[in-house]
Amino acid sequence: MGYDDCFLVPGPVRMGQPCLSAMATPVITARGPEFRDVMAKLNSGLRAAFNLSPSPSVRKSESWTGEDGYKVVVVSGSGTAAMEMVIANRFRSNDLVLVPTNGKFGERVADICNRFCNVKHLKGEWGRAFDLGELERQLERKCYEAVLICHNETSTGITQDAEAIAEMCARHETPFILDGITSVGGMPVHPAAWKAEAVVMGAQKCTAGPSGIAAIAINEHYIERVHAIREQGDANPTYYLDMVSALKKGNDDQTPWTPAINLAMGWGAALEVLQNETNEVRWNRCAHMANGVRNLFSDLGFELLADASQRSDSVTAIMYPEGMDDGWRSRLKDEFNTQVIGAQDHLKGKMFRVGSMGETPVEEMVEGCIRMLDCFRACGHDLPDIDVASYF
Repeated sequence: MGYDDCFLVPGPVRMGQPCLSAMATPVITARGPEFRDVMAKLNSGLRAAFNLSPSPSVRKSESWTGEDGYKVVVVSGSGTAAMEMVIANRFRSNDLVLVPTNGKFGERVADICNRFCNVKHLKGEWGRAFDLGELERQLERKCYEAVLICHNETSTGITQDAEAIAEMCARHETPFILDGITSVGGMPVHPAAWKAEAVVMGAQKCTAGPSGIAAIAINEHYIERVHAIREQGDANPTYYLDMVSALKKGNDDQTPWTPAINLAMGWGAALEVLQNETNEVRWNRCAHMANGVRNLFSDLGFELLADASQRSDSVTAIMYPEGMDDGWRSRLKDEFNTQVIGAQDHLKGKMFRVGSMGETPVEEMVEGCIRMLDCFRACGHDLPDIDVASYF
């Protein structure tokens, strides 16, 4: 199929040539008009990826905001830094938030919250859907400052029912915040329709940008609360991740501190690729690949970790058959030039994960799956001959 190597990791994903070429641009100053042009293009691309109303991609045109009232803030740091920024600036130490989890990255959201406020952590089984009845009962208590979720849990291959949770939060007048690090750009995310106060995106996941840069979409209520908490004098200590400083610079197409200049250039180019493809086409391609992977391995007798009703379209978590472990994954990389990723924590060595995000073409996924099955056969697992391409 023409693929020397198949890179099917659920982030960081392979970057396309426009992104790589943009990052190879000679250095420019962070405070001149050239970088403001970079930021304006990036802001406009981010608004498109976040599924927000459009904005011009030229400096001095309020590229970071639009008719829906949301603003996008670029963070020179990973998605985790962006989540910390959202949480540290939005809550006070005595606020109580509700965080349901069913995987490692949701638990990380709870851990970050625990540093800056009080947390009611509904710690569920990995890969099992949230108990929406329990969430409803908790929200009826009217004691929570917000609900925070990891929308797409790559550790377990499950996507939460954000629409149902958003509706519940709206009914109970409780703010809703999403870690969308591995969902924005790869599956439907609707910040305005869901009335989400904040949504976080990581560049290196569904938008096929570089690692080490992230973005936040925040609405007017979030911004009002941040300023109110600051004026009341009981805000959490922040400096580098100070949202007030970022908001002061945003309208000038700038960041408060030295930005990740070349990463911003690369991400802007990757987002242009996404805009040309369109969100809907990318969502559909990712879903098509994930569906093929799920059906292929299920038909071959493999067990998928996540609940069938909520399996992710950007990553599939597949349990190893009896007698197999990560030795298979090492052999897949060394002998079959194909990379997937292993499991985490208590599932380590029991499961592997196949990414279906970013700019990955369907042909690469087909070739990668053929190699995975060949590697299982080489490791002694009996599998029938099967037409892999027919699943895609």
